Amino acid sequence: ARRARRPGALPPAFPNGWYRLLDSAQLPRGAVRSLALLGEQLAAFRTQDGQAYVVDAYCPHLGANLAAGGRVMGNCIECPFHGWQFQGEDGKCISIPYAEKVPDFARVRTWPSCEVNGMLLVWYHCEGVSPTWAVPEQREITTKEWVFRGQTEHLVDAHIQEIPENAADMAHLAFLHGPAILGGSDLRYTRSKLWDFMKHIWKAEWQPEPEPNEHCSQLLVQHTATVFGKHISLMDLMVSVRQVGPGLVFLIFEHAFLGRGIILQTVTPLEPLLQNVVHKIYYQKNMPAIIPKFILRAECIQFERDITIWNNKQYLPKPLLVREDSSIQKHRRWYAQFYSKKSTRLLAQKEGLDW
Repeated sequence: ARRARRPGALPPAFPNGWYRLLDSAQLPRGAVRSLALLGEQLAAFRTQDGQAYVVDAYCPHLGANLAAGGRVMGNCIECPFHGWQFQGEDGKCISIPYAEKVPDFARVRTWPSCEVNGMLLVWYHCEGVSPTWAVPEQREITTKEWVFRGQTEHLVDAHIQEIPENAADMAHLAFLHGPAILGGSDLRYTRSKLWDFMKHIWKAEWQPEPEPNEHCSQLLVQHTATVFGKHISLMDLMVSVRQVGPGLVFLIFEHAFLGRGIILQTVTPLEPLLQNVVHKIYYQKNMPAIIPKFILRAECIQFERDITIWNNKQYLPKPLLVREDSSIQKHRRWYAQFYSKKSTRLLAQKEGLDW
């Protein structure tokens, strides 16, 4: 299906911004991890004093992969081939076991990274520009007021821009996400008469944030549900969704009696048309774990309905829109800030070949 698909005239493959590499817990002290994403091969390592660094995986000497057998030595990563040692902070080579002098230009490329909300993130910019904004910290996660209650992980066969664009597409909420979650995520059965007695009702409003947070956007969602046409107030939920750059989303839930929590959504491009999407839920610790687990499960079912669409759709640079779709164009204008003139486009587009 992937081979037969014609994905359309896609935007550039990788927008500029912060992306999740892995969870902080997946990189203990002294560990080295190999990562392939954003069209790059990277090595992440953590020194014994707890500092994490991200560098290009390939040693500039003879091209060995630093993450395949390399070791952490002090604040350096040591190449498994000849023992060259590169500093994590600036990539400079400080030791070549068999050489009298280390050349000044011997270095490996380093990547700006940060650890926030229990994740290690890397900054990608196609022109090598330094980070222009910081990843916000969620205070309740740092202070452990909200505790981790589970996560889901999906691979999506689509361009990264397709995923956040859903936030501005109000019409799909009623049609795709209106049928009861009891109907599951297989679109052949979601509209089954069997589950017709229950409906989800959504009210949503999307808008970009003003300066200095023009890299963020806000979506306010009000969810209600009806069973046999009767409003069930227990299902009332307010969700405030904040998109931060192209790859991070903070979904904060507020419920009258079931408390507050957050789903952190991270989207990381592994390839131009392959996204790794992780949802992690943190919730008030005085609430039974079953509540956040139910919220995450419901979110997962709804998200998998979108995946069926994304995995098979085509990107249309000039979609046929009606007046009520105006926020989709607004979203595209907002999202365009994450591309530069030098942003990599797929060869298939340049040469006009079928995918």
